[in-house]
This record gives sequence, structure tokens and C-alpha cells, in this order.
Amino acid sequence: MSLAANDFDWTGFPTREALADALADAVAQKLATSIERRGTALLAVSGGTTPGRFFEALSTRGIAWDRVTVTLVDERFVPPSSPRSNAALVADKLLRNAAAAARFMPLYHPAENAAAAAAMAEQDLAALKWPLDAAILGMGADGHTASFFPDADTLSTLLDPASARRVLPVDAPGAGEPRLTLSTPRLIEAGFLALHIEGAEKRAVFEAAMKDDEDRKPIRAVIDASPRPVKVFWAP
Repeated sequence: MSLAANDFDWTGFPTREALADALADAVAQKLATSIERRGTALLAVSGGTTPGRFFEALSTRGIAWDRVTVTLVDERFVPPSSPRSNAALVADKLLRNAAAAARFMPLYHPAENAAAAAAMAEQDLAALKWPLDAAILGMGADGHTASFFPDADTLSTLLDPASARRVLPVDAPGAGEPRLTLSTPRLIEAGFLALHIEGAEKRAVFEAAMKDDEDRKPIRAVIDASPRPVKVFWAP
């Protein structure tokens, strides 16, 4: 099933396994094209409970992973030893099989606070070849994507499509702990920008966000800011 709107292209899959395979194929193709065109590729992925199957599928795709740099859309301000670390999830599920050859660029750095860690990550990521070739977003039940939480006191800064920053710190009650996130402009300039969601609840949240013009959820703000339709991958 496919559903199209001005700002997004919706594709539904019968199973989560089918979604994972289709998304892995799409991302691998984008990375391979970039490698052929400019010699390298840059991928940003999200954490949480949703992307595990997708990571496992992508890790088996036979591309030149030694020319790929993987980073995160966002990260909790916790070390990779924490069970809440997105970097740990990527190491366990994605950086294996063929993808073990990829280079990983974390957002987390040991620092006094998330703001200091964000500054360190900013410096590291500035050395990479931008823009992102592919970025895969997730979405929470509150309509947040990346670490753009509705209750963040700097939400307007986080969603600023003209920001010059690559990495921003986030402090929001709904986040659970301080976070680091790629900025809106760095995400929406990606050659391939996709949203990966699963389950009836996430579909309902997404559809409500796209219909509500007054209370614009962060996911709606990002989709509206994107210069090209965001690819939405969904399975029940």
C-alpha cells in the first residue's frame, strides 16, 4: 500500500521483516551510488527499539562498507556501556557482517555536559564530507523525531532550518536525560531522508501530526521543512 502527500511518500509493508529488507535495499543503493560518485558515503541512523531488524538487514548488503561513515541522528548523553546508548545498538546490530568494515562516528563524547559533548561532536563531524547521503529518522509517541522533543526549551532552535550547527544539545523533560542531535538543516539536506515507524499507534500519531496545522509536532515541522518528500516506511 502506498499513500502520497505533498511532503511525504508513504509505503506500507505487510510485515516488519519486509519493511526492513526494503529499507535496507534503498539505503544500500543510495550509499553505493554515492561511493561510485564521490568515493565515500555518509549515513545517519536512529536508535530506539524500532530499527533493529533494519540494521541487521542492512549489515548484510554487499557494498564497499570500508568507504562508508556511519553516525547517529541523535544520541543520549550516556557512554556506550549504557543499555540506553544508541551507539551500543549500532555496534551490536549494524556494524557487523559486511558492515563491520564501516567507520563509526559517535555523537557522545566524555565531557562535563551535553553542550560540551555537542561541541566536540561538531568538530569531529565537520571533517566529514557533507551532506548526508541517507538519514533514517524514527518517531516517538509524542511526535518527536531525532531529539526534537515537544517540551524542549530550545525547540525553536532545534527546528531552525537555517541553523549553521551540525550537532546541538537537548534538554527536555520528555527525553529522560540530556541528548545530542543532528540539526534540522543537516537532516533535511540528506540525499535520502526516510522515516521508519511501526505499529498502529505510531501510524495514528503520524497521521494526526500531518492533519494538525495548529499544534505542529516536531515530525511535522521536519517534514514541512524538507525540500523533497520524506519517504515514510511503515509496517503493522
